[in-house]
Amino acid sequence: MHQPLAFIHTDSKIARNVVIEPFVTIEKDVEIGSGTWIGSNVTIMEGARIGKNCRIFPGAVISAIPQDLKFEGEKSLTIIGDNCTIRECATINRGTSASGKTIVGNNCLIMAYAHIAHDCVIGDNCVIVNSVALGGHVTIGDYAIIGGLSAIHQFVSVGKHAMVSGGSLVRKDVPPYIKAAREPLSFVGINSIGLRRRGFSDDKIKEIQAIFRILFQNNNNNTQALLKIETEINASPERDEIISFVQNSGRGIMKGYNQK
Repeated sequence: MHQPLAFIHTDSKIARNVVIEPFVTIEKDVEIGSGTWIGSNVTIMEGARIGKNCRIFPGAVISAIPQDLKFEGEKSLTIIGDNCTIRECATINRGTSASGKTIVGNNCLIMAYAHIAHDCVIGDNCVIVNSVALGGHVTIGDYAIIGGLSAIHQFVSVGKHAMVSGGSLVRKDVPPYIKAAREPLSFVGINSIGLRRRGFSDDKIKEIQAIFRILFQNNNNNTQALLKIETEINASPERDEIISFVQNSGRGIMKGYNQK
């Protein structure tokens, strides 16, 4: 169902039970899944792929061209999963030739005035709070929460289940399962409340705490810490993910608890 005051390009594919409010603009090469609601004054531009049962609030702009001087008009996409909520005036730019797409996973909440730049990859069940700004090529893991007014430098990675404090300047990679705060951004503990809410046992949380104690609190450099973690902590999916994250960090990981 759509209002006559909405503009919908004939080269778009809209499921039958999508609700489109007045003054919406939907350009060519757009696909929108069933059950999605598009609020008034939303602009959905070329290359958008929006899943089922999403809610997009007034003023949001989806799949505008990248704010990247290297962009030369190449075909690219913005892919948004199912059950996402995108609040007022959020902006999500489409990809460049670097990856061809910007991705937002399933069940995400993108709050008002947040900006997701080109070639970002946002996992499932993430919360991007009001006025967060993500530079290009940022990766956010599943269940991560980025506090309001935070700015994340291009090419930074934030691991799954991490929580970044509001107002943070994120210049380095943030490992999974932790809380990050202060300036410069530093490890301030395990995201234990979030982990318990998602079904992690007390023993598993203690294991994760032991890993990050070695990495961030025992005055080891990263090489020493990884060696100790591999020898002192039994193999598990969480241990191996933390090791892999640190080993593959492109920008280097953020500071530890007392590191200068």
